[in-house]
Amino acid sequence: MGDSGRGAALLLAEERARTLARISGLGREYAEIVEANALVAIDDEHDPEGSNTAFERAHVAALLAEAREQLADLELAAERLRRGTYGRCERCGEPIPPERLEVRPAARTCVGCAAPRPR
Repeated sequence: MGDSGRGAALLLAEERARTLARISGLGREYAEIVEANALVAIDDEHDPEGSNTAFERAHVAALLAEAREQLADLELAAERLRRGTYGRCERCGEPIPPERLEVRPAARTCVGCAAPRPR
């Protein structure tokens, strides 16, 4: 693995560690919300605080799902690195700019292919 491959591996490992820490924190936060709600009988439909609690629980659950999806994307990126296809656009085959990979290490497409297509 060349210097760029080692750099990509390090970038992916760092992003994976951050994502795992985020998953762990959000998992604890979600468990705390559920536990707090179990201690107090909240009727989400009629209690003014119940709707806030339900929203908070749903919000944290959505963030947790997003973080898990990010982790899966990072795992796929690590596999592309092992296969030697990391950094190449999956649509057009052109290199993905290093600046994009720094911001989105799991990027699978170049900026042009990631842009929304006109209808």
